[in-house]
Amino acid sequence: MAIDCLVLGAGQEVGKSCMVVSINGKRIMFDCGMHMGYSDSRRYPDFSLISRTGDFDNALTCVIYPTKALAPLMLEDYRKNMDRRGEDEQFTSDHIAECMKKVIPVDLKQTVQVDKDLQIRAYYAGHVIGAAMFYAKVGDAAMVHNCVAAGGKVLIPTFALGRAQV
Repeated sequence: MAIDCLVLGAGQEVGKSCMVVSINGKRIMFDCGMHMGYSDSRRYPDFSLISRTGDFDNALTCVIYPTKALAPLMLEDYRKNMDRRGEDEQFTSDHIAECMKKVIPVDLKQTVQVDKDLQIRAYYAGHVIGAAMFYAKVGDAAMVHNCVAAGGKVLIPTFALGRAQV
């Protein structure tokens, strides 16, 4: 059983969160945010690659229902702020709507069979409304990032949602 984690963003900073976890040869990307500390092109990833068509149906984003409801509001708010500051338009309201059509909402504790080997399940994360941690299982290998299971507590402030922490 091999589980590897590649931290691509937010290793020692706030924002630009992105991790790729490999479990028995399956790669799962968790988050892919932007760096809010920069006001230039450094805030975005340099590029994204899609190796071939046909993988899209296995690469759609799964989120819990509150996240799907909040995401377009947060993205539209960010788009309006960029517009007010006179920054180049990175995406439009139409882009947001098209993106959200591709998001798959899941219930907490619902098991999603992504393909014949990979299962995921969302659990309440106790961070902000809509925050979830995901259990991922490939064959007999599984991982879940959960400090609470070890008796610990995690409190991570979120500035974008103000006092929406739960």
